[in-house]
This record gives sequence, structure tokens and C-alpha cells, in this order.
Amino acid sequence: MSLLQGKTVVVSGVGPGLGHQVAAAVVRDGGAAVLGARTKENLAKSAAALDPDGAHTAYRATDITDEAQCEALAALALERFGAIDAVVHVAAWDSHFGGLQDADFATWHSVIDVNLMGTLRMTRACLPALRNGGGSVVFIGTQSSVAAPSQVRQTAYAASKGALTSAMYSLARELGPDRIRVNAVLPGWMWGPPVQAYVRFTAHTEGIPEAEVTRRLTDRMALPEPATDGDVADAAVFLASDRARAITGQSLLVNAGELMR
Repeated sequence: MSLLQGKTVVVSGVGPGLGHQVAAAVVRDGGAAVLGARTKENLAKSAAALDPDGAHTAYRATDITDEAQCEALAALALERFGAIDAVVHVAAWDSHFGGLQDADFATWHSVIDVNLMGTLRMTRACLPALRNGGGSVVFIGTQSSVAAPSQVRQTAYAASKGALTSAMYSLARELGPDRIRVNAVLPGWMWGPPVQAYVRFTAHTEGIPEAEVTRRLTDRMALPEPATDGDVADAAVFLASDRARAITGQSLLVNAGELMR
């Protein structure tokens, strides 16, 4: 039996990278995927690629900083498929770089509003449906919230995702009586569009082969290659499924063994 047979999963932040891979894994494993992101064109492209006849997908442009739009995405899931069994939160602002010394706190506030508050808004919008039969909430966090990388500095992003992971523990307790599980997947260097762009940019800037930049990353990993977007998506789908029915309040590192704990 497929992991998500008969299940409906809301996926936020569906673009060309991890969000698309999560939605594809949901459909592959027998579920219906309800896609949300700010850009309607990206949603349409993803839905057409993974479900050409539209029988297993629905989508709506959604900005998770807007509570009404979060509620509309949850309503779409109920309208099309009659249930919400899981929510996987991929939507994030991960493109702001820098540390404390040069911090623009107005931008930090916006990063936190998306990564922490936006994720919680989307979760709350889905709670009435999840409470009908229990289900799963999966946060996509980041390894940088527990161990800062030396190559790049993303303090606002790490702080916002760390706060989200901390909130997970309280939510697991709060929602557990309704049989709603709450877990987080923490990727490290994840081979997909953002990391591929980083490798190309660094290689061009330093005048070295892309393979050398990749080697710098993998040298710190127990496995000889980084996890891919698809690997992280598979972990999220597992946590969304009934195979993880006794798992809640946990953070799963998907990082090819770069950080072990």
C-alpha cells in the first residue's frame, strides 16, 4: 500500500525546488496534494508536471503572511478532496544573508513573519480539518538552526527556523490529544536549485571548478554526496504518513551525516 493512499496533504511553498518535490512525492505515494505559494504560474507549472489530468492536485496562490489566504487554501483542500490529513510547510524566506552586526531588523522582522508566524498561521488554518481525524504537521526547518555553517551567514533565517522548531515541542503537546502529530525535518546542504546556484556562483567567483566547491561541502559528510531535495521530500512524506503514527515532537536531520546528534 502506498504511504499516503487516500490522504490529502497541503503543501506550502511550492516552487521549482523542495516544494515541488514534496508535492510530487505525495502524488507518487497515492495522496492528493493541495499546493500553495505566492506565484500562481509556479503552482500551475508544478501541478501540470506532476499530475497532468488534475485528478490528484489543486492549487491556490497563497501568501502565508495573510491569514485569510491561509484559510482559503485550507478551504480549497476541503472543497476538492473533503479532508486535510497532513500539512507540510516548505514556504520560507531563505534568501536574506548576514549577521547581527549589519542587521536590518525590519527585514529580520519580515523573515520571522514568514518563517515562524506564517507557518503557524497556515497550521492554524488547517486545524479544524485535522481535528476531524487526526493527522500530521511537518515543518521544514534547517540544520543551521542548531549548527551554524561556516560558508554562509543567515542569522535571521536560522533564528526564525530555530524558533519554529522550539514551537514544535509545545504544539506536539497541545495538539497531541487530538491525535495531531507535529515534527520537523532539518535539511543540511540540500542538492537542489539553491545549492546548485551557490556552487556555480562560488566556483565562478573563486575561479575554481564546481566539483571543488561541491567537494568542500561533502568532505564534512559521512556519506559521499549531499542529500537531495527528493531525499528531504521523502522524509517529510514519511512523517506525514501513518507509518510515523507514534512519532511526534521530533526533529529529523537529513544531511548525509554532516552533523550527528
